[in-house]
Amino acid sequence: MLHIYATLQTLGFRIKNRLQRDETGATAVEYGIMVGLIAVVMIAGLVVLGPKLSELFNDVSGKIPVVTP
Repeated sequence: MLHIYATLQTLGFRIKNRLQRDETGATAVEYGIMVGLIAVVMIAGLVVLGPKLSELFNDVSGKIPVVTP
């Protein structure tokens, strides 16, 4: 009788452990997705704004007077 009780108790603990979700890997995946999306947004921003920023800096540098000693 004790053997049956021990077997059922062990089975119960195994079922309980399987039903509990292990979410430690999920946070790593979520951080990876966020980093990937941030990288995509940064690259898209540089592609869209890159030529305009280059033009702006060239315009500003052309208006700065050169002082020779």
